[in-house]
Amino acid sequence: MKLLSADASPFARKVRVLILETDLTDAVETVVAMTTPYDTNQTLLAANPVGKLPTLIREDGPALYDSRVICRFLDDHASAGLYPANRLWDTLTLEATADGIMDAAVLMTYEKRLRPPEYQSVDWLDAQWKKVMGAVSVINDRWMSHLSGPLDMSHIATGCALAYLDFRHGDRNWRKGNDALDDWLAVFAERDSMKATAPE
Repeated sequence: MKLLSADASPFARKVRVLILETDLTDAVETVVAMTTPYDTNQTLLAANPVGKLPTLIREDGPALYDSRVICRFLDDHASAGLYPANRLWDTLTLEATADGIMDAAVLMTYEKRLRPPEYQSVDWLDAQWKKVMGAVSVINDRWMSHLSGPLDMSHIATGCALAYLDFRHGDRNWRKGNDALDDWLAVFAERDSMKATAPE
């Protein structure tokens, strides 16, 4: 299998962390696919009609896309148990919350990096950041007991989402008022899988 990925993508990083955590490095080759919303990588587009990363190319079936689909597939392939039945809905909900942080934060990145300064909207950036901080606050206030439990996919998604905020939006300081989550990330970021996938 081949994973079409990019170092800076938090969604692709989720999958790459899972691959390391589940010891699937020999089963999945990571292929860098540089792409932008304005100039989609043609290999990526051939595999995924919406041209988004990550995309998993399989030998025995159509390509899989959307990070949550890929993560569920690889977790099942490895029998890793990162979507535990006894807390499946909590895991999926927290993963979706982390993905929502990534969605808003990536839109902010596109606004700042791809649009000319004179067309950038401060109101748009602030609206997306409000979504980010709402989700971060909810995780800090409601989900720390879950994050303190055994590793599952929601931990990986949350770690990648928060690390992306540091990577692209560090000046906005998501940590303010979210001390428990800040402390949790300091520990989670030391995992070998997180260190190995950190964007430059």
